[in-house]
Amino acid sequence: MQTYVVAFAVALAAAYLITPHVKDLAIKAGALDAPDARKVHKTPIPRMGGLAIYFGFVLAVLSSMHVSREICGLLLGGTVILAVGIIDDLKQLSAKVKLLGQITAAGILVLFNIRIDWITNPFGDMLYVDYLSVPLTILWVVGLTNTVNLIDGLDGLAAGVSTIASITILLVALEQNFWTVAILTAALAGSALGFLQHNFNPAKIFMGDTGSMFLGYILAAVSILGAVKSATTIALVVPIVALGLPIMDTAFAIIRRYTSGRPIFKPDKGHLHHRLLAMGLSQKQAVLLMYVISSCLGVSAIALTAVSEIYAALILLIIVIVAFIGAKKIGVLKNNDGVIPESESVKTH
Repeated sequence: MQTYVVAFAVALAAAYLITPHVKDLAIKAGALDAPDARKVHKTPIPRMGGLAIYFGFVLAVLSSMHVSREICGLLLGGTVILAVGIIDDLKQLSAKVKLLGQITAAGILVLFNIRIDWITNPFGDMLYVDYLSVPLTILWVVGLTNTVNLIDGLDGLAAGVSTIASITILLVALEQNFWTVAILTAALAGSALGFLQHNFNPAKIFMGDTGSMFLGYILAAVSILGAVKSATTIALVVPIVALGLPIMDTAFAIIRRYTSGRPIFKPDKGHLHHRLLAMGLSQKQAVLLMYVISSCLGVSAIALTAVSEIYAALILLIIVIVAFIGAKKIGVLKNNDGVIPESESVKTH
């Protein structure tokens, strides 16, 4: 049996079996997401479910691969971002403190030599970034961590989108024989999918920032590992397209807030999932539609590896144009319903 299959199976089983125990722990610790007029759920739901994703991932990695210096760095950084998420789920950290924790976790990757040394140039050779390597790596990791965090707004949304993105990167890694990346993404997909069984609507537990930040962090770190091991210019583009839904949703939020004269970091209710609910879709329908969109982006990401750089650039341009047209049509680029008070979370649930 292939090692990545073992990693996926171990992570899936572990996350599924551990989640009920994490739910009990969250209740005892008081990590509950209370309902209010803005949120969809009607009763307090335990959060901090990301602990199950973390343990499933770590068990799968330790049981299926040699722990190299790079893997040690990834697991250490993942533990730091997990700790930040746990504290935030329990006490709600300020944005500055949370950002500092994310930068610290990203810095650990740099210390273990997991960093971006070049960026993709679709029209020529790779562009080496030299002294910009460290800030670019930190920006990439922190950006992707927050991107996945922001899309965690409906039952099963972040877990499902992360699963699809992980499987996409897994398939590309298998095609190009990047076995380390394949095992890591298989473990991440398995742990997210195992948790999803308890998190899909109606959710019994939320992953909280503990889970959403961990998923985003590991996807960012694994993507850098893939770029380090790849000789192709498309390496970093694949995860960007695979995670195109949360990335574009975040980009549209920045544009929406900026054009309406509102602070960029001020939460609002104009995200894609908010607009789909406002259009009359149920939670399940909205989430399943976003799964379909993520799957289409995943297929596009895989297709990019089979075409020339020029065609890849054309595909990316088409994706961006279609995304902007769709966003404009459903009102994602407009300020629809005001700003959420600072004391509240951007998340629907």
